[in-house]
Amino acid sequence: MRFQDQAVLVTGGASGIGEQVCLAAAREGARVAVGDLDAARAEAVAAAIRAQGGEAIGLGVDVAHPDSAAAFIAGAEQALGRLDVLVNSAGVREVVSVLDLSFEEWNRVISINLSGTFLPSQAFAKRLVAAKRSGRIVNLASTLGLVAAPNRAAYVASKHGVVGLTKEMAMELGTAGIRVNAVAPGVVRTPLTERYFQDPEMADTIRGIHALGRWAEPKEIAAAILFLASEECGFMTGSILPVDGGWTAGKKM
Repeated sequence: MRFQDQAVLVTGGASGIGEQVCLAAAREGARVAVGDLDAARAEAVAAAIRAQGGEAIGLGVDVAHPDSAAAFIAGAEQALGRLDVLVNSAGVREVVSVLDLSFEEWNRVISINLSGTFLPSQAFAKRLVAAKRSGRIVNLASTLGLVAAPNRAAYVASKHGVVGLTKEMAMELGTAGIRVNAVAPGVVRTPLTERYFQDPEMADTIRGIHALGRWAEPKEIAAAILFLASEECGFMTGSILPVDGGWTAGKKM
């Protein structure tokens, strides 16, 4: 198993893509720290892993606040005995015109998506460097970290920021043995996006923007994340892996 006895930490681990990463990592032998703003839900996911014979803990974390992010990394290391992989999956989005986007909403999205990637990563990397240990970070970017879409100024800016941050961290941390990569999913059916799929016209639009003619399921993105976190791609760092059903391959005329 690719992650036997390794510690895999996941923010946003209580639902959607993050939850699927937690479950899949546990099936591959990982000790899992499920981090989420909803601590009760994080513990529920951890309990489900333990019920299947795995090792997991649930921890509350607000990734947008330095002390909370650092406490999550420290708590996970204390409970699991080591640090190997960090997956930054926590995220939010807005759907509003750039002309109507409030500064408060702009700050909320940037803080969670971008600062909420930086802060856990920094705390994780500091501990690895101090201990002279290698590790892997996988960030959740988006196709909207590569291109733009209407009514998502903060989300697009934050995910472009995640792409840049991934490359920067890879450059700075490579000689310490820390690889940093990101996935860039297309539209994924999660609790965050579920309302899109309740509108038949919107569902058809989503199908149409992907070359495969469908949207992604969270487990498909989780599989790509764990690939990047594994030693199968030991010479990959600073890479942004589109897992987008052909969205960015081209535009249908």
